[in-house]
Amino acid sequence: MELGEIGVWTSYRSIGEENAGEAAALAESLGYGAFWLGGSPRLASVAPLLAASERIAVATGIVNVWQYDPATLASEYAQLARVYADRLLLGIGVGHPEATSEYATPLAKMSSFFDGLDAAPTPVPAQARCAAALAPAMLEFSARRGLGAHTYFVPVEHTRFARELLGEGALIATELACVLDGDGESARAKARAYAQLYLGLRNYTSNLRRFGFGDSDIDGGGSDRLIDAVVPQGSAEEIAAVARAHLQAGADHVCLQPVGVSGVPRAEWTALAAALIS
Repeated sequence: MELGEIGVWTSYRSIGEENAGEAAALAESLGYGAFWLGGSPRLASVAPLLAASERIAVATGIVNVWQYDPATLASEYAQLARVYADRLLLGIGVGHPEATSEYATPLAKMSSFFDGLDAAPTPVPAQARCAAALAPAMLEFSARRGLGAHTYFVPVEHTRFARELLGEGALIATELACVLDGDGESARAKARAYAQLYLGLRNYTSNLRRFGFGDSDIDGGGSDRLIDAVVPQGSAEEIAAVARAHLQAGADHVCLQPVGVSGVPRAEWTALAAALIS
């Protein structure tokens, strides 16, 4: 699975499912290595992205284990893998406790789900799956049962911690939300609006607390210090510097998510590619 160092992360809620093919072709033409589709997608929804491209890897960010039966997911993967096995990566996760009344011990649920993938009539290979992970136990699980971890809404310090914990070999694919806007006040307002959801979800806030952010950073929409650490803003070159910091801290792959944008972020993807992809 060749993800490259830099990819893009988006959802159909953001770009419109009708624009899937155009978006995948654009990302590929700009040199991105992977296209991550978020929003708890059904696996079949990645088919237009794969069909419209030839090289770029397509990953789910993430398939939600509360919304899928593992045997069904394995069967759907097998159908797509007949054509796209070397370009299809399953990102799988438990989501967050506020989203489901069934939320129990996340690690036990993930373990059971991955057991189901292994026991299916057409098992999903370990090298074709990764796990959404933030906390130490889930990070270790991600490396033990798949390629490694897909991390989200994290500062550079988390990437460094994850690499030190997992050592060499395990994938760390880090999502990086960002705002391309030269007006500092406007840019931070867009970043804060995006962050509002995640600052109300305890799996994300618990993770931020591990890295020195307290109540004063998390409450009230997020301190400037927190917002700037997790959702960098500014020029493409300034965003690129943060992406490189994640790579230097141990990420294998950084997938960029321009926020505060309506529709396919053509200008933002183009500018970021120019700054990061030779």
